Amino acid sequence: MTGIGKKIRIERIMHRESRNMVVIPMDHGISNGPIKGLIDVPESINKVAEGGADAVLMQKGIIIHGHRGYGHDVGLIVHISASTALGPDPNDKVQVCSVEEVVKMGADAVSIHINVGSVTESDQLRQLGEVSEQCTYWGIPLLAMMYPRGKDIENPHDAELVAHVARVGAELGADVVKTLYTGDPDTFRDVVRGCPVPVVIAGGPKTNTDQEFLEMIRGAMDGGARGVAIGRNVFQHENPTKITKAITEIVHFNRSVEEALEMLK
Repeated sequence: MTGIGKKIRIERIMHRESRNMVVIPMDHGISNGPIKGLIDVPESINKVAEGGADAVLMQKGIIIHGHRGYGHDVGLIVHISASTALGPDPNDKVQVCSVEEVVKMGADAVSIHINVGSVTESDQLRQLGEVSEQCTYWGIPLLAMMYPRGKDIENPHDAELVAHVARVGAELGADVVKTLYTGDPDTFRDVVRGCPVPVVIAGGPKTNTDQEFLEMIRGAMDGGARGVAIGRNVFQHENPTKITKAITEIVHFNRSVEEALEMLK
């Protein structure tokens, strides 16, 4: 990361003491429509902000409908790539917003999704390289969502694949990489060692229990993760504020799963 602009902005989405981050993505409406938890976006943002989230992440058109101009501050990350579940290839992510637009919106960071292994991998990598250059020019941090996805990817949680895609993000200039958890701290530690920028984990599909969910986060943090960027397991939870608080207890204060579960009572 270079430049005072990036430094100032990333501090808005990162806990100043732990240097970790709890980001709640809410960009799922473009992929899957108005799903549970994202019908009333302002309400969802309020709930996770009250729980202590460091930032929310969304597409450009929803910002005006979800801006939180009251209460304590919550960072804003604008996602600039998209595809829908209705398209012929949902893995084909295309750029739908410019870095300059994001800066004009007053956002704290840019987010882009890259599916390594997809049919359109080359186009997506070109987008990542160009967006990285623009983020450096404008002094705004870049979060790259890096996933191993495509017809030949049998196990997207395979540690070697996850380590590879995380490194691709760093190689092309990401300031933070979001990727999949490998399933255990030891293999995830290899992912983190191979990526010279902070790594945060995705949440994936809705988990069966709160304990299973929090154990995943605890394992990732033990493996060197610098936080989470998790959507559905938070905004579709029966109490988004409490589950966000439980996550922050692990990510920022190094609590055990048992201690974090107490936040849900």
